[in-house]
Amino acid sequence: MFPGATAGRDDADYVVVGAPLDVSTTFQPGTRFGPDRVRRFAETFDDYDHHTESHFSDCRVADHGDVRAWDDAAEYLDYLQGVCTDVVWDDAVPLVLGGEHTVTLANVRATDPDTFVCLDAHLDLREAYDGNELSHATVTRHVLDVADEAVILGARTGSEAEWNRAAEADVTVVPPADVVDWEPGFGDRDVYLSVDIDGADPGVAPGTGTMEPFGLAPREMRDVVRAVGGTGDVVGFDVVEVNDRDDGQAASLGGKLLREFVFADAA
Repeated sequence: MFPGATAGRDDADYVVVGAPLDVSTTFQPGTRFGPDRVRRFAETFDDYDHHTESHFSDCRVADHGDVRAWDDAAEYLDYLQGVCTDVVWDDAVPLVLGGEHTVTLANVRATDPDTFVCLDAHLDLREAYDGNELSHATVTRHVLDVADEAVILGARTGSEAEWNRAAEADVTVVPPADVVDWEPGFGDRDVYLSVDIDGADPGVAPGTGTMEPFGLAPREMRDVVRAVGGTGDVVGFDVVEVNDRDDGQAASLGGKLLREFVFADAA
């Protein structure tokens, strides 16, 4: 159980759903360990949040546990979408813990946002990677079949074709140096917020599959999560791409950012 997620499912405003999919992770696999690792390294956090003067255990968070993954990504995404849809039908916000970034697609399909906001080192706009159309490197392209627009914060790498796709009107890319000045402005549009932990510089969060230098500082990511969460327009959230190849830095950051979202959204 995610620490402080003490609400019963029927009373919850937020539901943590573990999604340990790890079938297309490139370079360094291990995202199957992400959900449990994030829960484990969140155990040290105080329940009280001075910034919002609130307690996490009072924010009505439940933990569904993990949706066990299998090798067929398409079937798994369909099943995970159903789990997240049940959360939405219960008038709660699904908080998915990955797992590779592909799992985001299931939650996006369940929540049907207008705008997709993502902290990510990569554009993830490929049509396929190594012949796999459901690779974690394709997730934002698939998301744009649901959402009207994507805002990718902290992106610093992609193929030539991806950068060409990113130049179209429905995609906004904010490079790492400009994230500190970015502010959300969505009007009354429903928003989905995704945190790919590799958006952080690998010097502070090396426990991820595809590390990319020159990334974001934890405080910059926190400020984005607080700002987007504070709009009150977020219908779904996730933290993805955490693996077991560090001493807990990535998992700790992921767990903290999940808490920051809940505190901001619940305030």
